[in-house]
Amino acid sequence: MEENLNLVADLALILISAGIITVIFRWLKQPLILGYLVAGFLVGPHFGLFPDVTSVHTVEQWAEIGIIFLLFSLGLEFSFKKLLKVGSSALITSMTVFIGMLVVGMTVGKAMGWTTMESIFLGGMISMSSTTIIIKSFEDLGLKKKPFANIVFGTLIIEDLLAILLMVLLSTLAVSKQFSGEEMVGSILRLIFFMVLWFTVGIFLIPIAMRKAKSFLNDETLLVLAIGLCFGMVIFANALGFSSALGAFVMGSILAETLQGEKIEKMIENIKNLFGAIFFVSVGMMVDPQIIVQYWKPVLLFTLIVTFGKPILATLGVLISGRPLKTSISAGMSLAQIGEFAFILASLGASLGVMREFIYPIMVAVSVITTFITPYFMKLSEPFSEWLENHIPPKVMTFLNQYSASSQRVSNKSEWNKLLRVVIVRIVVYTILAIAINIGVYKLVYPLLLDNVTHLSELAVKWISTILTILCMFPFLYGLAINRGKVSETFEKLWYDKRSNRGILVAIILFRVFLSIALCVSVFFNYFPFSYWVIFAGVIAFVLFILISRSDIVRFEKMENLFLSNLNEKDNLERKKRPITTSLKDKMPDYNINIDKIVVSPNAPFIGQSLMEIPFHQEFGVNIVKIIRGNKIITLPSSQERIYPSDILYAIGTEEQMTRFVDSMDYYTGEELPEDDLDVVVTSILLSEKSQLANRKIAQSEVRNYGCMIIGVERGEDSVMNPPADFTMLPDDIIWLVGDKKNLDKIIEIN
Repeated sequence: MEENLNLVADLALILISAGIITVIFRWLKQPLILGYLVAGFLVGPHFGLFPDVTSVHTVEQWAEIGIIFLLFSLGLEFSFKKLLKVGSSALITSMTVFIGMLVVGMTVGKAMGWTTMESIFLGGMISMSSTTIIIKSFEDLGLKKKPFANIVFGTLIIEDLLAILLMVLLSTLAVSKQFSGEEMVGSILRLIFFMVLWFTVGIFLIPIAMRKAKSFLNDETLLVLAIGLCFGMVIFANALGFSSALGAFVMGSILAETLQGEKIEKMIENIKNLFGAIFFVSVGMMVDPQIIVQYWKPVLLFTLIVTFGKPILATLGVLISGRPLKTSISAGMSLAQIGEFAFILASLGASLGVMREFIYPIMVAVSVITTFITPYFMKLSEPFSEWLENHIPPKVMTFLNQYSASSQRVSNKSEWNKLLRVVIVRIVVYTILAIAINIGVYKLVYPLLLDNVTHLSELAVKWISTILTILCMFPFLYGLAINRGKVSETFEKLWYDKRSNRGILVAIILFRVFLSIALCVSVFFNYFPFSYWVIFAGVIAFVLFILISRSDIVRFEKMENLFLSNLNEKDNLERKKRPITTSLKDKMPDYNINIDKIVVSPNAPFIGQSLMEIPFHQEFGVNIVKIIRGNKIITLPSSQERIYPSDILYAIGTEEQMTRFVDSMDYYTGEELPEDDLDVVVTSILLSEKSQLANRKIAQSEVRNYGCMIIGVERGEDSVMNPPADFTMLPDDIIWLVGDKKNLDKIIEIN
């Protein structure tokens, strides 16, 4: 009983101290995470003036639960499909920072005499920015609506995924104590295999189960079920040799794709905050002032590297991706810190015994200092970028502007891109599912049959296991080898488009068929020694199933459609609520075009004026694509439409146009509102010599008469977003339009 009370006493001490300190930090307008670290230091064993915890080991166990909830919550916010939408800017930026800081960390670590493993861990720790700190700072400073914010959020998403991968790889390296290229590749392939398998099976089963139990799922049972699934995946991941953090992250990302994902995220937030506070307090308990004083030089060195190295690399990455200098600097200076994952990696290195004890408090000190600096860097980014623009040689500035403009070139996705993307996804997913079935039957079912079906010979059990495996694998082998649906349509277009396409298309088919047969043959090799008859039997089995198993094919199609329905259920609902926004993100995720919402203030100077009288497009270059006025929704308003107080304006423009537009408006931000359910989309057309739009100015195009709007024109290597009314469209231009789908189809027909 006394032990239990000791645990309660420790929790009381941790939570009370954390509560008091964070109140002080909120008063000082500092991030709460710093308050938790300070609270941990005050109740830790190295301060001494206040009571400290009685059982550090127990607190560490609670902190482990905190890591689980932090990663589970991160998975709920993450969603694997977001990776496809963050665009190349975020990908290039994150990889530039990650690789650059990893190399810098390893180099500096080795120069200081640290071991190879310590140097690798150092590079990993300083390469990860703090999602928590950045999001909180953006909220406090009102920067979430700024154009560079999306690049930063996308970069954080990819960094989080890289951190998960890094945790797995470093765990493998730490255990093996050696650097083996084969082992590293094997670990990566194993991680990809299980993540794809978990995600695919989870998306197929969990949404179905939740729909079936929908009438029984109130808030309480949904919360209990979500946490239970999280812990279940943690145990499963640990059993397979992965970290508990990875299991929590994967389950969070699976639940994020369900309709209940956002609800679970909100319900889990308070629990995450509670256990997250315990984790950060436990980190603060590790801070030893004597070690920091003793190692003040590494603390100062790493702080300088993070504070200046990361912004430089991030700015360079955003510039390379084709963004303007001002946007690049603002995004880069937002990433000048390390945070949660540095602590998690430090904890991992310490627990595996590959890092000396003094490194942990050094990284905590660096994190604390850089966290304090972050908001000030964000505030200084704009004046610094303006100062830099004024001092950069004109030739360099002209080159950067031209490079940014050319990089934002809009282009249609070719049929080849569509085909290869779908084919590669099919090959990866169906191959992994087939291999998982093969391994599952061989490792579980086959031994079970041998032990329990004693009246059958071993040879008979082998044949039963072989046939059972192929039966279960066949739907996925069929999906891997045979074209159907959109793949078949795209395949046919390319086949009849050019004769030169046919050789590559035949090669793709042969590769897929060969892979399907190889997977079928591999089943026989599990149970029978290598011989030519085994290969022949595998080929015959595959051909026979293709010819006679029509019912299995129908079932497979239903399974595939159900999986796609589960995967896209949330997006389809979002598309109905916000058709313009989702269409813009889907069709133009990587280009300098944004949509933003402005709620008109009663003090706005243009109240009562028509869009014709208000120089939105002439002065700022933006287009108003929607007005919401109470219950009335006006899509693609005419030039005669007037603006009134509390109108909600949806505007489309480039990053620079939207920044100038928002900054010049007397506005306030309202609650997030759904769009109408009209079938409003973004599409593009290629103008021919005979097109009615060719050789005409936008003002003369009469596109607005069809209820549509031109938002971009691509010409060769250049693109113009939100072109002016006197812009002349030429043959071979690619025109981007937004409007009702039926009206867009009419424009496409006449052009």
